[in-house]
Amino acid sequence: MLQRIIKPVSFFLAFSFLLLDFSVQTAQAKMIDTNTVIAVQKEDASRERVTAFLGREDVQKVMVQHGVDAGEAQKRVASLSDAELAKISQAMEQLPAGGDGIGAIIGAAVFIFVVLLITDLLGLTHVFSFVNHRR
Repeated sequence: MLQRIIKPVSFFLAFSFLLLDFSVQTAQAKMIDTNTVIAVQKEDASRERVTAFLGREDVQKVMVQHGVDAGEAQKRVASLSDAELAKISQAMEQLPAGGDGIGAIIGAAVFIFVVLLITDLLGLTHVFSFVNHRR
């Protein structure tokens, strides 16, 4: 009886073994350009610089004075494109070190106010009550 069962089972096992896939996935590594690495690092640095600027207490006080929610501003910065962040970061770099800090704070607050106002006018947000929202 055992001889009758062994032959079909061995054929089944041999057939199953032939169906197994023993191919090996190979890793594909490519060289990346130095300029690409530098661009990614600059984008990350720009995002961190603007986020750190908005996280400062004096900047948040000015934003509150202009009616801008600090949390909403942080969300907006997170959603900015890399080109927009690069512009803001470059403008921050051009300011004189130790110079007119109040002017920089007011400039950043005005910029954020304008961005929020434009998004309100386009109907994307509802931050300011003085903007008429037509539907």
